[in-house]
Amino acid sequence: MENQTLYLEVRGATGGDEAKIWSGDLLRMYIRYATKLGWKVFPVDEAVVKIVGPGAFDILKNESGVHRVQRIPTTERHGRIHTSTATVAILPEIPESEVRINPVDLEMQFFHSSSQGGQNVQKVSTAVRLIHKPTGIVVSAQRERFQEQNRKIAMDLLRAKLWEKAEEEKMLTIAGYRSVIGRGMRAEKIRTYNFPQNRVTDHRIGKSWGNLEAILEGHLDKVTELTRSLTS
Repeated sequence: MENQTLYLEVRGATGGDEAKIWSGDLLRMYIRYATKLGWKVFPVDEAVVKIVGPGAFDILKNESGVHRVQRIPTTERHGRIHTSTATVAILPEIPESEVRINPVDLEMQFFHSSSQGGQNVQKVSTAVRLIHKPTGIVVSAQRERFQEQNRKIAMDLLRAKLWEKAEEEKMLTIAGYRSVIGRGMRAEKIRTYNFPQNRVTDHRIGKSWGNLEAILEGHLDKVTELTRSLTS
């Protein structure tokens, strides 16, 4: 398989602080999985990483959607099970020729990277935030040392998000789109991670797996293989 490049974004949705914790757990799960497969992982922003590896997008594309967790949060004093969600987006790297961005449509901001601290705080604002005014999409990149590198990464990420938006709008015009498995729509609840029952369930294919902790440690092979075979 040839190398593919993608952007993986995980954001906490419903559930307050627990949703933020859950989004961090999911991001770590995917990073561990990618590392296990020998893929290269590059931090982009607090909730975004860039992944490069053989067949990476084809393998992970069906992970896009809403991931629900049912567990007792560490902040819960009375032992009650909470339900929280996080949204995963898998975005392929899009060539400039495929999605052109008009510079007039962009607002560019520069700020200090949150990953640079202590005595080594840079006096130059190397982090970059882009606001696409026609759509309201906001992206940022802050993990590279130089502003120009972060600007390029932010542009690549914005291009991927504009592509995603166009694909979702296209999908909504297709008759019967709701029956399409693995279409990657962000609002689609695709999976539940139930800690009390030690079970992970994929709602698109009606399949469940045990050993939830191992899956969160990055042992995703059995999950991605089955979802790929049923959504190809």
